[in-house]
Amino acid sequence: MARLSHYAIQEYVPRQVSPDRESGPDTVMRNLGEKISGWTARITRISAAFIIGTAVFLTPAFAASRIKDISDFEGIRENQLIGYGLVVGLNGTGDSLNNSPFTQQSLQAMLERLGVNTRNVDLNTDTVAAVMVTANLPPFSTQGTRIDVNVSALGDAGSLQGGTLLVTPLVGADGEVYAIAQGSVAIGGFSAQADAASVVRGVPTAGRIANGGLVERELEFQLASLTTLRLALRNPDLTTARRIALSINELIGLPTAEPLDPATVRLDLPQRYDGNIVDLLTDIEQLIIEPDLAARVVIDENSGIIVMGQDVKVSMVAVAQGNLTVTIAETPQVSQPLPFANGETAVVPRSEVSVNEDGATKLAIVPETVTLKQLVDGLNALGIGPRDMISILQAIKASGALQAEIEVL
Repeated sequence: MARLSHYAIQEYVPRQVSPDRESGPDTVMRNLGEKISGWTARITRISAAFIIGTAVFLTPAFAASRIKDISDFEGIRENQLIGYGLVVGLNGTGDSLNNSPFTQQSLQAMLERLGVNTRNVDLNTDTVAAVMVTANLPPFSTQGTRIDVNVSALGDAGSLQGGTLLVTPLVGADGEVYAIAQGSVAIGGFSAQADAASVVRGVPTAGRIANGGLVERELEFQLASLTTLRLALRNPDLTTARRIALSINELIGLPTAEPLDPATVRLDLPQRYDGNIVDLLTDIEQLIIEPDLAARVVIDENSGIIVMGQDVKVSMVAVAQGNLTVTIAETPQVSQPLPFANGETAVVPRSEVSVNEDGATKLAIVPETVTLKQLVDGLNALGIGPRDMISILQAIKASGALQAEIEVL
């Protein structure tokens, strides 16, 4: 607004008449008329700009997302790799070979490949650990590309700190080797131990090697040769799939996109993009879509977490929550006979049972079709915790008053 006002002031300042121009009465009147017309046009433009700016400012914001953020294109995906290897150079924190026979067998096999025979030798070293190596192969990775790898201990090693992973082949689901991993392991935790105490921070038996993998085999997938492509929605929904198809068809101007099911939208390559599917996908992934979400309540009973969507509605229902406490107190007393009496000392049991019901809790009525905020405020007004709120939501759902799906993790 400050910039707009400054622009208006600058436009409204009258310009001085050049001394070279004519200064007669007719000339002065003509110049004055031109200035008045110019000011009127400028006022009209500024008023229109102000109205448009106000309308944009008052427009409500929706939870819209790009297509690239809510879906995946067919073929553009990662592939998981796995391998088994050895980490050496540990400072006494490796596997104990007696408890980890696979570590001993792997160590002997590696030494034999290097020309060292240790079959009849009793190995006793704690500087070696057997590990599992995992990595994700990015889409369209070429030979020689570096990738990150994760290393996790497989035996009873105490820590992988300071260790070095030896050459480890990484295979895919088809059993083919796609990458080779090797390098120094960096861990995020540590462990220290003395005779009477020990300290462990983080997970010292898992680490990461940045750029420790080298791609050796490429995946055979020709994206440019496709004539039909499918989009996979990360959160399947019929309405969202239809909105994506309509937005793509509006961009291209032809009915090229069609929703097949709640999770898939098929796209036929139009002729003007023939041979250049990358341009088409670049234009499509930037389209703004408002995803449609189902009314759902997610409950994690282990941690007491409740997450409710914005479309959760509740029909009129009455809710009450109270705590019934039963207290039993035992106060036994000792009964002794009078002096010189012919009696015996005995223990007399005395029990006191009391029932305490919270009388402050009242029956609360939740109006029909309340919003999410009103529902949460109404439940909080009862003074209940997350655990009781979970039971109340499940009871409301059982009564048929909760118009949403409950998902228990």
